[in-house]
Amino acid sequence: MEQEMSSKEMELYLDKAGVLIEALPYIQHFQGATIIVKYGGSAMVDHELKKSVIKDVALLKLIGFKPIIVHGGGKEITSWLSKVGKESEFVNGFRVTDQETMQVAEMVLNRINKGLVSMMEKVGVKACGISGKDGTILRVAQKKPDGADIGFVGEVMEVDTTLLTTLIDAGFVPVICPVGSDDGYYSYNINADDAACAIAKAMKAQKLVFLSDIKGVLEDAHDPESLISEMTVAEAREFIEKGHAGGGMLPKLNSCIDAIEAGVQRVHILDGRIPHSQLLEFFTNKGIGTAIIGDTERRFYEKTKKD
Repeated sequence: MEQEMSSKEMELYLDKAGVLIEALPYIQHFQGATIIVKYGGSAMVDHELKKSVIKDVALLKLIGFKPIIVHGGGKEITSWLSKVGKESEFVNGFRVTDQETMQVAEMVLNRINKGLVSMMEKVGVKACGISGKDGTILRVAQKKPDGADIGFVGEVMEVDTTLLTTLIDAGFVPVICPVGSDDGYYSYNINADDAACAIAKAMKAQKLVFLSDIKGVLEDAHDPESLISEMTVAEAREFIEKGHAGGGMLPKLNSCIDAIEAGVQRVHILDGRIPHSQLLEFFTNKGIGTAIIGDTERRFYEKTKKD
């Protein structure tokens, strides 16, 4: 006698099917899209979160997207500097980087880079770990915030996409650590947000994703339920002008606006502490973070999440 499926089991299967159907229009809309994932924050430290991020990127690759990872490593750099007896110093949020610090930073970033490549390969996706020095992807000049000399900290002046395009065409996911070189081929540490933005603009990416330790843009900084799902560039500018963008949100929003105006279609600010945050943002009707879009770009979210 055939066993009938219970109503509870049927509901469970329909819910699973519903998730896939919900994702369909987003997969169709962004099929073949180049996506730059800036990977940082707690998701780089917690092993389970790291696996979640890698699986998300692997899935994006396998369903026809073209992901590129740009990762940071500030916490590990600070830890290793401490081990060699060097105290970290920051000016306007940038690490003061003398020659010895640069050597440690490059060593640590390359170690992180190859670890991410190994994790990607374990889930069945070809990856290639490189730095911005390879193929002179990131050509820099010395960055001097407010005129201060902070050593080997680079500001991206030019991006050569030749190597990136070659790797993507060959089926690889490029994994990039933010180290570039100047005209004299000296190594420079680059802020990972800056590196990701520069690469996204040069690649004319459809999406740029910031994975960090914040939920997204909050209408009220003290109310976690006031998350804004979607903002146009005009709305983001107004948000800044009204003084709502405090702390680290101000430079991040300005980077988002800059990327959109340079041709990137959508920029997402996501909480990397939430497992599979990229999939939840890209393939569900409400998402979980904040998407910044051009003023004439199609909206996906009719209301903010707090509604």
